[in-house]
Amino acid sequence: MNTGDTAWLLVSTALVLFMVPGLALFYGGLVAEKNVIAMMAQSFAAIGIVGVLWAVAGYSLAFGTDHGEVIGDFGHALLLGVGSAPSVFAPHIPALLFAAYQMMFAIITPALIAGAFTDRMHFRGYLVFIGLWSLVVYCPFAHWVWGGGFLGPHGLVRQPPMAS
Repeated sequence: MNTGDTAWLLVSTALVLFMVPGLALFYGGLVAEKNVIAMMAQSFAAIGIVGVLWAVAGYSLAFGTDHGEVIGDFGHALLLGVGSAPSVFAPHIPALLFAAYQMMFAIITPALIAGAFTDRMHFRGYLVFIGLWSLVVYCPFAHWVWGGGFLGPHGLVRQPPMAS
């Protein structure tokens, strides 16, 4: 394990997490005064909903054992087996830190989408949307590109070195 890589990824994870309140303030400044709290609540709700979904199933679907280059399995559901040992996806940092770093992007992506339907969706509908979108859209796409899916091997991203 590389302590420099680990420290850098810890800082990077925190910075991406700080983007969510920044996004809440940014979107809050763009909406009508009566919708500021609702818009900010949507950004903060993404942290809770997507964070829990990522730990329960999202990481496993995105970075689990490949099934037909389309989706991962549930082998890492509830972050089972994800700990301080490095993974094939991040051979120089703890797997749990890699999962947390990837979770930050899973969180901020639906929070960014909220700007597309500002003032036009009820909060309850938004919660259902981000939950379903995270599992049905984000996790498969993350798997396709970074988790061993069909887009990675075709030159879209650099593949991690295989352990010998």
